[in-house]
Amino acid sequence: MTFSTATTTTSPFRAPLAGFAAQLLLLAALLATVGVGTWGLIAAVVYGAVLCGLLGYALQRAGMTRLGWANSVTFARAILTGGVTAMVFTPGAPAALLVTVAAVALAMDGVDGQVARRTGTTTALGARFDMEVDAFLILVLSIFTAAEYGWWALAIGAFRYVFVAASWALPWLNAPLPPRFGRKVVAAQQGVMLAVVASGLLPTWLAVFALAVALGSLTWSFGRDIACLYQASRVREAARSRWSAPHREHALV
Repeated sequence: MTFSTATTTTSPFRAPLAGFAAQLLLLAALLATVGVGTWGLIAAVVYGAVLCGLLGYALQRAGMTRLGWANSVTFARAILTGGVTAMVFTPGAPAALLVTVAAVALAMDGVDGQVARRTGTTTALGARFDMEVDAFLILVLSIFTAAEYGWWALAIGAFRYVFVAASWALPWLNAPLPPRFGRKVVAAQQGVMLAVVASGLLPTWLAVFALAVALGSLTWSFGRDIACLYQASRVREAARSRWSAPHREHALV
C-alpha cells in the first residue's frame, strides 16, 4: 500500500499580489481625498502591475517565497512611490501632499538596509529591489520638476535607465563596481534635491541652481563609474590576451 502526503507551498507571487492590493487601496484613498486624474490612475496601476509582476518573477528565480522584513520595508516604499506617480501625472495635484509622500519614501530608504543587516537577511535581490525603487522615485520626481523648470531636468531621472540601456550594447558596463561612499551620497542627494524643488518653496533661480547641482553631481558620479568600468574591461582584455598568447605560440610550433 502506498501512502502520499499533500504538501502546500507558498507562491512567490503571493506577497507581490498583496502589495498590489495595497497599491490599489492607496490609489482609492487618494482618489477619495485629493482626486487623481485618469492618466495618474493609469500610470500608477501600470507601475504597480509591472512592479509586482517583476518582483514575483525575481522571487521565483531566487527560490524565495517570502519577502522578509527588509524587502517588506522596500515594498512599502515602492507602494508610496506608486502614490507619487499617480499625483505626478495628475495636473493640479497638491504639491504639498506629493512631496510629503515622497519624503516618507525617501526617509525609509535607510531603514530597509539596516533591517537587512541586523537580521542577517542581506540579499542581491533586496539590494537590486531597493535600487530600482530609488531610481523610479527619482524618475517621477524629475518629471514633476521638469514640467515646471525645464525638460533638461528630466535627465536626472533618466540617467539610470540610459545607463542600463547602454549596458545591453556594452556588456562591460555590467561588471561590479567597488563600493564608494561618494556614490551613495550623490544618490541620496538626488531625491532630497528633487523633493525640495518640487515643494515650490525655493525661488525659481535657486530651484534651477539646485537641479543643475543635482544633475552635475550625477554626471560626475556616473562618469567616474563608467571610466572605472572601462579601465577594468581593458585590464581584463589585456590579461586574456597574455593568457592566450602562449597557447597560440605553442600550437604553431
